[in-house]
Amino acid sequence: MDVNKTKYLQFVELPEDVKKLKTEELPGLCEELRNFIVDELSHNPGHLASSLGTVELAVAIHYVFNTPYDRVVWDVGHQAYAHKILTGRRKKFSTNRQFKGLCGFPTPKESEYDSFGTGHSSTSISAGLGMSVAAMLKGEDRQVVAVIGDGAMTGGLAFEGLNNASMDKNNMLIVLNDNNMAIDPLKGGFTQYLTDITTSKAYNKLRHDVYQWCKQRGWISDKQKQRVQHFSTSIKTLLTRQANNIFEGLNIRYFGPVDGHDVQTLVRILEEIKQHEGPKVLHLVTVKGKGYKPAEDSVTVWHAPGEFNVLTGERKAVNDKHKHPPLYQEVFGHTLLEIAKQNDKVVGITPAMPSGCSMNIMQNELPERVFDVGIAEGHAVTFSAGLAKDGMIPYCNIYSSFLQRAYDNIIHDAALQDLPVVLCIDRAGIVGADGATHHGLLDLAYLRCIPNVTIAAPYNEIELRHLLYTAQFTKGVFAIRYPRGRATCIDWKKDFELLPVGKGRQLREGDDLAIVSIGAIGNTVTKAIEMFEEEYADASASIAHYDMRYLKPIDQDILHEVGKRFKKVITVEDGVIAGGLGSAVLEFMSDNGYAPRVIRLGIKDAFVEHGSTAELYNMLELDVIGICNKIKEVLEHE
Repeated sequence: MDVNKTKYLQFVELPEDVKKLKTEELPGLCEELRNFIVDELSHNPGHLASSLGTVELAVAIHYVFNTPYDRVVWDVGHQAYAHKILTGRRKKFSTNRQFKGLCGFPTPKESEYDSFGTGHSSTSISAGLGMSVAAMLKGEDRQVVAVIGDGAMTGGLAFEGLNNASMDKNNMLIVLNDNNMAIDPLKGGFTQYLTDITTSKAYNKLRHDVYQWCKQRGWISDKQKQRVQHFSTSIKTLLTRQANNIFEGLNIRYFGPVDGHDVQTLVRILEEIKQHEGPKVLHLVTVKGKGYKPAEDSVTVWHAPGEFNVLTGERKAVNDKHKHPPLYQEVFGHTLLEIAKQNDKVVGITPAMPSGCSMNIMQNELPERVFDVGIAEGHAVTFSAGLAKDGMIPYCNIYSSFLQRAYDNIIHDAALQDLPVVLCIDRAGIVGADGATHHGLLDLAYLRCIPNVTIAAPYNEIELRHLLYTAQFTKGVFAIRYPRGRATCIDWKKDFELLPVGKGRQLREGDDLAIVSIGAIGNTVTKAIEMFEEEYADASASIAHYDMRYLKPIDQDILHEVGKRFKKVITVEDGVIAGGLGSAVLEFMSDNGYAPRVIRLGIKDAFVEHGSTAELYNMLELDVIGICNKIKEVLEHE
């Protein structure tokens, strides 16, 4: 898209430029902004459908509010592309989600207009409330807007924030972007509630008039305001013959539902609402993928469609799919269905990610045995524990970085009670362009310290298949972590095998250096050893390679062998080295009186930025070249 040929967008760099337009010109800006997003994402993939649904909202917010002084928190962050483009980042938007380019989510490190980092979901109400209370404590006339939507309202933290907002004095506006979607269609009673909820215009007018009339006459104070609210709510029930909505029940003013794609009406409503004191909710009804027909027709596919042809809607990823091995999550999905057909106690649980983790494969054939609980990871684990307590075998699939939010539930509700919950940890390791909020780098470390937990990581897709099969016959929590991306071969549907718990394997014999790895990064180690031997064919050194397969319980036979035979050991893991495989090996060597030189390769004490997986592994020196260089360095040492 040639921005220089646009009527409005070419002149918009910052929100102050948006404010120069007349309200009747805003629909034109929205159309150009939407076309710009579609064109940019067609060749530089990102989260398309979500951001198309919030174009009018982003324009209206920056038109009405004094950003960045007024705070705006976008939750979930992948619906904020229009916001980014309007806040000084249009010219850099072609670098979105690229290495050293713009982050795909709001982050204060990138712009003062990004009030809060929102790579995960359901945090905006709590964060916004904190900002609003801080402003009141400091005597600042600051507006705070929390935009929550695209499934984030199903998260438990959102309800905790709502409850707190109803009790503490604040002036926050919660904009509920209701598109009935996360990545997949939303499930749950609250979603149906949002679909059904309506509010009478007569009610809103009556409530406002009653309050202003009493206030002007000095008949009402802040402490007495609640009485008028309850009175007008009762009048509303008579007018609409409808029970109170959840927001009104919490004493949070409710406005809506409103067409979220009518930008001129949005501006008018926001101008009016910001004059009201106290917490309030504006309920918008929007269409995910709005303005681009392929995205509107198939919102799940177009949540993050990859590269595509703007004119035809043809997706490149679909055409290339047959040329590659399956994705790890596809191996998981097909294997889980096979296991479930063999064992009627097996059930699947996912927090709003059935297509993302491929549990939709089982969901399509055995819908009564798959449970999408919404964006509620803690609940997903405790729900799984309840299923396990009464004899079911739950396979609970949660992305690694999202599982962090269920830590307490893993400890108290599953591990402490020694319940057989299978944690299928997708997207472990470096995930790529989604960046720091989505990398799965902490799970090995944070799970290893919990009793009654088995931790496994497959070397490849065939081992993933065998571990999923093995898990149903074990006790306690059984965690299986596997990476994002494609597997290594097309012929992966092997007969099931039981993999003995706590037993690894030796992949390669050697005498001078032992490399101990866990998980799919072991394939990189294998290639690094081959590269070393090709480059240094005359070297007399030989390298042994052990795939531990299990971090906990760790294979002590292998470690005894390594401790006795080798003076130099390299550990390799695609997680943080503090508390992971390397730490476990060092602890074992120390506890058993061995003293080899142990070099730990993994993620050091820092969050990892976004970029392609190849770029990031290269930066971290965890690619083939980096590991090969470390082998050379260790062998040349001394």
